[in-house]
Amino acid sequence: MRNLLNFLSKYNNLLVFILLQIIAIYLLSTANDYHNTQMVKGIRAMTIGIEKKVSNARTYFHLHEISRIMAAENSSLRTRLERLSGETEKLFFSVTDTVYNQQYTFTHAEVINNSVNRQKNFLTIDRGRQQGISPDMAVIAGDNIVGIIVGCSDNYSVAMSLLNLDFRVSARLKSTGYFGSMTWEGSDPSHAVLSEIPQHVTFGIGDTVETTGYSTIFPEGIIIGTVSGFEKTGGDFYRIGVSLSTDFRRLRHVTVVGNLRKEEQLELENQYQ
Repeated sequence: MRNLLNFLSKYNNLLVFILLQIIAIYLLSTANDYHNTQMVKGIRAMTIGIEKKVSNARTYFHLHEISRIMAAENSSLRTRLERLSGETEKLFFSVTDTVYNQQYTFTHAEVINNSVNRQKNFLTIDRGRQQGISPDMAVIAGDNIVGIIVGCSDNYSVAMSLLNLDFRVSARLKSTGYFGSMTWEGSDPSHAVLSEIPQHVTFGIGDTVETTGYSTIFPEGIIIGTVSGFEKTGGDFYRIGVSLSTDFRRLRHVTVVGNLRKEEQLELENQYQ
C-alpha cells in the first residue's frame, strides 16, 4: 500500500493529465457526430493495423512448418504425376499393378545434419528403410541436384553430397545436348566442373547444365547449375565451370527419388558388359 501511495505521489501530475485527456476525448467524441465518426475510424484503423502485425508475426513463426508441409505435398504431387504419366503410356494394366507404369517415387525428407567445408561432405536426413529409402537413391531439392543416398538405418539415411570429391554424375548442356562428367574440385561449395565436352560445341555463359538420365539414379533434367566460365584444355575438350543451383549452406527440405526400374535396367546391362 505504501509503495502504491509513493507511486501516486511521484506521478500524480502525469496521471491527472492522462485522466483529463481521456475525459476531453470522451466529451469531444460524444458531443459531436463528426468527431465521433472520426474517432471510430481511427480506432478501427489502429485495430486493423495491430491485427495485421500479429498475423504477420504468427506467419513468420510458422514458416518452418509451412515449408515442411509444402515440401511434403510437392513430393506427393511428383509421385502422383509420375503415376498419371505412366497411365497415359499404358492402355491396359492389371488390377494388381498398383503403380501402373510408374518409374520414380518421391519421398520428402528434412536435412538434420550437413557439412560443406570438407573435401568429402555428407548430409543426414530423417528418413530411412522404414520409410522406403535405400542406398543409390537420388536426393534433390526442388528441381536441383543434391546428392546420392549411401547408407540407411531404420529411420535415418546418409547421402553423399555433390560437394564430395568422390561424387560423379553424367551431365549435359541443355542448349546443345552434349554431355560429359560433372565433378567437384573440393574448394568452392558454389561451383563444380563439367568436363569431356568437345571443343567444337557452341555454348555460352549462363547456359543450363542438367542431368542426362543415363544413370539409374538421377532422372533426366534435374538442374545442376549454369555455365559460369570455360577454357580449353590440352586435349580436345573444354573445362567448364558450373555455378551450382543448390545452396548447400541453406539446405533444409529435400526429396529422395527412387527408380522402380533400376534393377531391371542393371540386370540387362550387366549381361553385356
